[in-house]
Amino acid sequence: MEAPKTALIGLGSNQGDRFKNLQSAIDKIHMQAGSIVKISKVYKSEAVGFEGPEFLNACILLKTYLKPNQLMKELLAIEVDLGRKRGKETNYESRTIDLDLLIYEDRIKQTKGLTLPHPKMHERVFVLQPLHDIAPEIKHPKKKKTIAELLNKFEEESFIEPLNIWLKNPNKAFDFSTYNYIAIEGNIGAGKTSLATMISKEFNAKLILERFADNPFLPKFYKEPQRYAFTLEMSFLADRYQQISDDLSQLDLFRDFIVSDYDVFKSLIFSKITLPEDEFMLYRKLFYQVYKDIAKPDLYIYLFQNTERLQENIKKRGRQYEQNIDRDYLDQINAGYLEFLRNQSELKVKMIDISDMDFVYNRSDYLSILNRIIS
Repeated sequence: MEAPKTALIGLGSNQGDRFKNLQSAIDKIHMQAGSIVKISKVYKSEAVGFEGPEFLNACILLKTYLKPNQLMKELLAIEVDLGRKRGKETNYESRTIDLDLLIYEDRIKQTKGLTLPHPKMHERVFVLQPLHDIAPEIKHPKKKKTIAELLNKFEEESFIEPLNIWLKNPNKAFDFSTYNYIAIEGNIGAGKTSLATMISKEFNAKLILERFADNPFLPKFYKEPQRYAFTLEMSFLADRYQQISDDLSQLDLFRDFIVSDYDVFKSLIFSKITLPEDEFMLYRKLFYQVYKDIAKPDLYIYLFQNTERLQENIKKRGRQYEQNIDRDYLDQINAGYLEFLRNQSELKVKMIDISDMDFVYNRSDYLSILNRIIS
């Protein structure tokens, strides 16, 4: 999946409870638009271009999967939700909330509803000063100067007043600090790789992804399962053992925890389905010799999807060798995982039914899953 994009957003309010308006906007952006990485100090400034009460201003750095127009649409909707009423003749008026998309990556764009970068941002201290708090080294896509360089041209007396009040980042409610290693599991097409990737990017985790694409026996197995089943399962076991052992042994001082899109025990679940009984008995002996030496996850998350959704997801991602996977095979895998989860007592397990969710494209679904994980 694509990596999230970086956006810088300016917030301002000079009507009603101004601080509350800023916090409410941040909470809604978190719910509807993306992950808030940084929040600036709050600054007080005079109204510019019209007579009105003083503004409170701030800026945020956002990581989002929304495209610029989609993001702008969400920001305008949030303004309306918070009571913003735009005048017909001018934007220079008092407002409960003002949300400006200032920069979106290095995008330069001009349409009727959106100009990137924001055409006035480089002229406004009340924008540049809070931006400097969170992104001094980001360059203005057109001016080719950093935020620090743009701010530096203003006289010191023009700087605005910082306030000793702090906006809260709602993302901080998701605390993964009690976990060193989280494994996300599920059937073929359940979305485990997507969820692991999203969590790793949003919460500074080291990501371990299964290297199934490099396995030369996988396409052969789907064509001739009886011939290649044992070879496939042995190759997967060897690779999973090596990868998990290597990655868990390498301390990463710049990451907070580890998240993977598989747990090694899946080898036993799949092999029980794919192998005849005599081969499975041999495989199981080999498996437990390996499994006893592998570190277990602090949290095991199982994503359950019904078979219809699994088939839809498999079709969408378009891997040719997966297109003829039999429904019964998917049902057997689901049953194998559920049997494992019922009978094991060592792991901390959270099973989440995502059959009616689309957490990649619906942020509320994604946040719902995060709440289930940390609850």
